[in-house]
Amino acid sequence: MLIAGFPAGAWGTNCYLVAPAAGEECVIIDPGHEAAPGVEETIAKHRLKPVAVVLTHGHLDHVASVVPVCGAHGVPAWIHPEDRYMMSDPEKALGMSIGQQLMGELTVGEPDDVRELTDGSALSLAGLELTVAHAPGHTRGSVTFRLPETADIPPVLFSGDLLFAGSIGRTDLPGGSHAEILESLARVCLPLDDSTVVLSGHGPQTTIGRERATNPYLREVARGLGADTTAPRRGL
Repeated sequence: MLIAGFPAGAWGTNCYLVAPAAGEECVIIDPGHEAAPGVEETIAKHRLKPVAVVLTHGHLDHVASVVPVCGAHGVPAWIHPEDRYMMSDPEKALGMSIGQQLMGELTVGEPDDVRELTDGSALSLAGLELTVAHAPGHTRGSVTFRLPETADIPPVLFSGDLLFAGSIGRTDLPGGSHAEILESLARVCLPLDDSTVVLSGHGPQTTIGRERATNPYLREVARGLGADTTAPRRGL
């Protein structure tokens, strides 16, 4: 298994390219702001052939390079229907102006081929099977992608802005909900094995076991206490 990731753009959003091995087809996860050069560099380095872009949610920092990346490789983009509008209207998605200078740098809109994700579905792409879990809270259409354990890697969760090392996603933007993100953490994250590697939308990798033991939000959710904590959150 090959998983190559790098932080991109003004928000340091993690973009991942996933393939069975170097020289094979790959899936691109969350090509955000200024991610296109890093995507092309990673493709060339590992001799990859993209077959799809998949998106954990629709915020600008995760989707800003979707149009150029999909266009360059003639591939579809997968997104949950409740976040689809964000690709065409990033300011509405954030409930704020992002400034003329930044807007001028973006290719706003949808790629030619957009496909919609559903909870519990299994995407068979590039020789991989990604299990989709709808995980609202950060946005209404947030999802995670899970890879099963293989001979060479433990199970992997691409958590987007649901779960980070030591924190969780913010819920104060349009479509955000504190109650829903806690429910998503309980339903999507807590049942996973402690060995599951968490590759999130921002920051370093972690594991479910580490977060179960140390993340103040996940610990409170596990106790059923509602996670009333002032620990800082992340994400756009």
